[in-house]
Order: sequence, then C-alpha cells, then structure tokens
Amino acid sequence: MEINLISDTVTKPSTEMLKAMFNAKVGDDVFKQDPTVNEFEKIVADLFGMEAALFFPSGTMANQTAIKLNTNPGDQIICDKWSHIHLYESGGASFNSGVNFNLLDGNRGMISMEQVKNGINDPEFYHAPLSKMVSIENTTNKGGGACYDLEELQKIKQVCIDNNLKFHLDGARLWNALIAKKQHPRQFGALFDTISVCFSKGLGCPVGSILVSDKDTINRALRIRKIFGGNMRQSGYLAAAGIYALHNNINRLEEDHKRAKELGKVLSRLNWVKTVEPVETNIVIFSVNDGIDDKLVIEKLKQKRIGISLMAKNTLRMVTHLDYKQVMHEYVIDALEKIVF
Repeated sequence: MEINLISDTVTKPSTEMLKAMFNAKVGDDVFKQDPTVNEFEKIVADLFGMEAALFFPSGTMANQTAIKLNTNPGDQIICDKWSHIHLYESGGASFNSGVNFNLLDGNRGMISMEQVKNGINDPEFYHAPLSKMVSIENTTNKGGGACYDLEELQKIKQVCIDNNLKFHLDGARLWNALIAKKQHPRQFGALFDTISVCFSKGLGCPVGSILVSDKDTINRALRIRKIFGGNMRQSGYLAAAGIYALHNNINRLEEDHKRAKELGKVLSRLNWVKTVEPVETNIVIFSVNDGIDDKLVIEKLKQKRIGISLMAKNTLRMVTHLDYKQVMHEYVIDALEKIVF
C-alpha cells in the first residue's frame, strides 16, 4: 500500500471519469470547434455568474495570463508574501509581464483590507511602481488551506474600486473553500475581475484550469494563451474530466476536510510535534520540536510507505485527497502514533 499525502495533485482519474473522457465528443479547440471544451467553459462561466471562460493546461498559465491581462510592464501587484504567483511560478510575473510585487505579511497567507489600502503606491509619485492589481489566494497553500471570509474580500474589492485596481483570485483550491465555508461560486464571480480555478487538485482531474472573466477579457486571453503556448487541439477529452468532476467530486471534498482535521488532532497529541496549524480544509501543516530532523520524520513515514512533503525548515505538510481512502487514513493515524524519537 502506497499512501501519497504530498499533495492533492497526485490523484488519478477514476474509472467513471475515464469513461467520460473516452466518450467525449471532440474537435479542434484552437478553432473553438471542440464541443466538450465549449460546454465546459460555458458551465464554469455560468457557475460563477461571469460572461466567459477559457480552458488552460495549468493553473500557473491561467494565473500568468491574468497577470498579463491586468497589468503593464513596470506595474506592481499587491499580494501576500506566501502567494503562489510569487513563490511557485518560476518568476513568471517578471519574465512574462515585467511586473514586481508588494508583498504583504498577512495572516496564514491572507491579507486584509487595511493592508491592501496601505500597500497602494501614490499614483502621482512616479518614482514608485504603479499599483495595478491585487491578487489573493483562496484557499492558501502555505497558510495550511485557510479560507478568506467573504466580508473581508468585499472590503478589499471596494478598495480596488476606489483606487482603480484589478482584483484577481488564484482559486487553485477554491472548491475546498466553497465547501468549507458553504459559499457559492457566484459570490466570488461578483467580486473579482479574473478568477482561475483548478481541476487537477481536489476535483481529481488529470490536467487543467479555467480562467473566468468578462467576454472582452477572455477574448484577449485567447491571444495570451496562444503566446504562452497553451493552445490544445482535441482537449475535449480533458474537458470531459472537468465536467464529470463538477457533477460528482465537489461535495465529497467534505470527506477530505474531515480526514485532514482528524490528522491535525492526532498530530497535536504527539510529543514530537511542536505546533499544528488550524485545519480548515484538506491541508495539514505542522512543525516538529527543535532538535528533531524534519527529514528523519519524512524517512520514518516513507519506511511505512507514506509520503509527505517538507514546506520549510522543521515544517511539514500532509494533503488529503480523492485517492486517500478511509483504510489508508486509519493506517496513517496508527503509523503517526507509533513514531518515536
């Protein structure tokens, strides 16, 4: 038994999802002639109450496209210092769009209205970059799957309106936030100029993210996607997986959240664990006591055929997902409780 808790990106399509993919009607999406992709994009746009959507091979490309659409070279993006677009997209914002960041020190990856307001450069002070876009991540990756309160996002939106800033949502794990907070996609569609949502994490698809916005923005995004090399041909096979996931894999995220919370409780009782971040969704981040080699923890679990990841010095991460079943969960709990230092 191999149990991979490194990420929720490790999931594989179920037999039912594969059947949906196999039976998909396809065409050439570069000519917008793939009926399944067209259907998928319409479903997601309607779900968020937005005008249009565009299918991308990755969340990074969707985010990078949003940055390109919402900024000009020399502009500045306001975001949390732990944001994926800053830390984990290979410097793409500077490489692709020539922008820099005002990195805010938020709470578990979440920034506040006051921080955003104070982080805006005076547009008349031409020595400083022009603040042009605010980007938030929901749920937060390095923040341990934390979820924003909708009220705070509404306050940030008003700051963006008052200061003529674009508002982008990196919703790689937005589906988890929607379930955890009992929210609806349209509540987010009403707030953001652009939203990227991923299907290859909690929803279990093999590939793909979607960018949603207004029709004009998505029409411009078509050209950016082409420039970035993101055009695909018979991508309806992948879109069919996304449609299947929307119909079958959203509500079951509650199971992932439940198991993650149970793991958090077990870890908090272990004498070699120093701290456990609050668990809201499917990510469990914990630190080990001073003097304990974090790599040794990984190795001890690896010997028991359990994989977890290192987030930072002495800080480890476990992520529950679609392929992490109850029998595996019970085995992991038993393995954790038997580790001795």
